[in-house]
Amino acid sequence: MDRSTPEDKFLWLEELASGEAMTWVLEQNARTEDELFDEDFAATREGILAVLDAADRIPMVTKHGAHYYNFWRDSLHPKGLWRRTSWESYQQPDPVWEVLLDVDALAKSEGIDWVFSGTQLLRPEPGNEYSRALVKLSPDGGDQVRVREFDMPNLAFVQGGFDLPVAKTNVSWADPDTLFVATDFGAGSLTLSSYARTVRRLVRGGDLSTAEEVFSVDPSHVLAYVSHDSTPGFERDVAHDVIDFYNSKTFVRRGNDWVHLAVPTDVGVSLHRSWVLFSPQTPWIHAGGTHVPGSLVLADLAGFLAGTATLRDIFVPTDSTSLQSIGFTANHILLNTLKDVSSEILICDPDRDFAMRTMDLGSPLHSFSISPVDDEDPQCSDDFWLTLSGFLTPSALARGTVATTESENASTKTIKSAPARFDSSDFEVSQHFAVSDDGTRVPYFQVSPRDLPLDGKNPVLMNGYGGFQASLTPSYLGALGPGWLARSTSEGRHGTYVVANIRGGGEYGPRWHRAALQENRHRAYEDFAAIARDLISRGVTSREHLAATGRSNGGLLMGNMITGYPELFGAISCGVPLLDMRRYTRLAAGHSWIAEYGDPDVPQDWEFVRTFSPYHRLDDALPEGTDYPASLIWSSTSDDRVGPVQARKMAAKMMDMDVGNVRYHESLDGGHAGASDNGATATMLGTSYEFLWRNITGQGRGLG
Repeated sequence: MDRSTPEDKFLWLEELASGEAMTWVLEQNARTEDELFDEDFAATREGILAVLDAADRIPMVTKHGAHYYNFWRDSLHPKGLWRRTSWESYQQPDPVWEVLLDVDALAKSEGIDWVFSGTQLLRPEPGNEYSRALVKLSPDGGDQVRVREFDMPNLAFVQGGFDLPVAKTNVSWADPDTLFVATDFGAGSLTLSSYARTVRRLVRGGDLSTAEEVFSVDPSHVLAYVSHDSTPGFERDVAHDVIDFYNSKTFVRRGNDWVHLAVPTDVGVSLHRSWVLFSPQTPWIHAGGTHVPGSLVLADLAGFLAGTATLRDIFVPTDSTSLQSIGFTANHILLNTLKDVSSEILICDPDRDFAMRTMDLGSPLHSFSISPVDDEDPQCSDDFWLTLSGFLTPSALARGTVATTESENASTKTIKSAPARFDSSDFEVSQHFAVSDDGTRVPYFQVSPRDLPLDGKNPVLMNGYGGFQASLTPSYLGALGPGWLARSTSEGRHGTYVVANIRGGGEYGPRWHRAALQENRHRAYEDFAAIARDLISRGVTSREHLAATGRSNGGLLMGNMITGYPELFGAISCGVPLLDMRRYTRLAAGHSWIAEYGDPDVPQDWEFVRTFSPYHRLDDALPEGTDYPASLIWSSTSDDRVGPVQARKMAAKMMDMDVGNVRYHESLDGGHAGASDNGATATMLGTSYEFLWRNITGQGRGLG
C-alpha cells in the first residue's frame, strides 16, 4: 500500500514552511488568540509566569570540582544564565554566582535566538579546576544544536576551538584535544530516525568531513554514539548501537577492537568503575538462572568479559514496586524506587554483601529522589542530594551522608526550600484505583478541595501519558495552582486535578509498560477511560465538567480520547501530538518509535496501528450527532522530534468534518517542549488552561 495516496487531502500541511501551510497556521493562531487572549487569559498567564520566574525558586546544582553549577532563567534573563558558585556561598539565602555565559547577551550579540541545551565539561588533570566545556545551543529550541568549545576561566568561546554546525549531535570528550562526534556528516550518515549512524574521532584542528570513522550502525537502527569514561583508574571508550527504544548493544574498546558485552539486546547495560550493571526488559535466563524484568543485576566487568563472573540480583521488583533510577557514592549504591507510585529510597552496601536498607521517609504520596553529590571528592564521596516534592508540598533540597552502619540513620540537612505558590490549605491528595476493561487495577492521584461535594459538578482536569516506560509521580503543582486549582467557578467551586498512572508507563516497571505495547496499545486508552468513568461514578465530576490534557505520546492518548471516548470528556488539550499513525514513521524522528507502536509499513502491524490512529479513527462511523469534546490541538513549528504536521492535519480534518469547537495553535519556536523560555511556557500553559476551563465551566467568552 502506498501510504502517500491522494486520499489524504491534507498532505499539503506536511510542507513544513510552505507559504500555503504557514498561511493556514497563522490564520488558525489568530482565530484562537482572538478568542482566548483576553483579560482572563492575561491574568492566568501572569500568575503562571510569576511562578516560573520567581527569584526564590531552588537553584538546583551539579558539583564539578570545587564549584556548583546551575542554569537559571528569570524575568531579567529569559534565555538564561549558566553560572557557578562555591559550597559556602550556595548554602546562603542569596548565593553569589559567577556568570559563565549570559545566553540573552549572546543571542543579542550574534543575532540568533539561541536556546541553551546543556554542557559537557572536560575532566581536568588531577589537582586542577575545570576549565573547558562543550556548550550546546539550539537556534530555535529544537533537538538540533550547535556545539562550541568554551573557556571557563576567560568566560569566552575558544577562538579556533571545537565548533560543530547545527545538527542532531551527540558528542563526548575523548581527551583535551579529541572529540567523539556523532552527527550529520552528509549523505548516508543518518539513520531512518534522523539521528547519526556513524561516529567519528575529531582531532583539534582537523576537518570534520575527513575525520576518522570509529563506529557505525545499520541505517534501520535508531542511532550510534561513543563516549569516553574518564573516571581515574577506569578510563575506557564505550560504544552503543541503539537498535530501537528497547533494544541495544554495548561495546567496550580493547586495543583497536570493539568488544561486545554479549547479552540479549533487550537487557540494558551500564558501566560503573569495575562493575557492569544489567536491567532486563523481559525474563533473562543466564547461566541457569532467571533474572526477572525490572531487576537490577550486577557483575564484575572483567569477569563478565572473561566468562567467569557471577551475576548478582541487587533489586528484584514485586507486583507493587519498580526501580526508577540508580546512582553511586564512593561506597554505596543509591536506588530510587516506587511502591504503588510513591517513592521508596533504598541504600545498597556492597561492602556488606550488598545488603539493602530502606531510608525512612515517612511521607506517602510524595516523590523523593536521591543522587550522589560527587563520589570522587574525598571530602564528600558518600554525600547525597535528597529532593522532596508533592502535589501540594513545595520542593525542598537536602544534603546528607550515607550512614556507615545499617543501624544508623543518614544525617541530612535541608539546604533550600521553595515557598508555596498558592494557598493549598483547603486541598488534599488522595490515591484511588479504577478497574480497566480487562480487570486490571489502575492507580490515579486526585488533588481536590477538602469535603469535595460529590454531585458531579466539579471542574476536573485529567493528565496522562502512558508510554515509553515513563512514570508520572507526585510533583509540586506550582504553575497549575494559579492556572487551575486556585481558580473558582461562579458557584465557588475550585478545580480538581487528576494524574492517571496508566499502562504503557513505568510506574510498575517493564511489565506495566509492555502491557500496552503495539497490538496491546488499546489498554492504555482503556485505562484512561476507566479512570474517567470512575471519577464520574464517584460523583467527582461529570462529562460536561471533565477536561483532559496530554503531550507528545500523551497527545496521542488525547487523540484517542477524542475519537474513541468522546462521551466522557467535555474538553481536551492535545499537545505536540502523534496523530497520523499511518505516516508517523516518515515524519521527523518517528521511525525511532516503531518498537513502541509498530510499523505501519508492515501490513499485519497496520491492522492494529490503524485502531489507535486518531487521524484515521475520524473516518470510523460514529453515531449520528456524536458530540465531540471541545478540542485544542497545539504544536510547535520548530519541533523536530514529532513535528507539527500531524497536529495541523488532525485539526484541519476535524474542521473539514464540521466538528464543532476545534481550535489550533502553533508556536513558531520552542521545539518539542513547545516553548523556549518562561514567557513562552506561560503562554503555552495559559492557552491550554484557559481553553479547558472555559469549556467545562461556561466561563469566559464563548468558543462555539
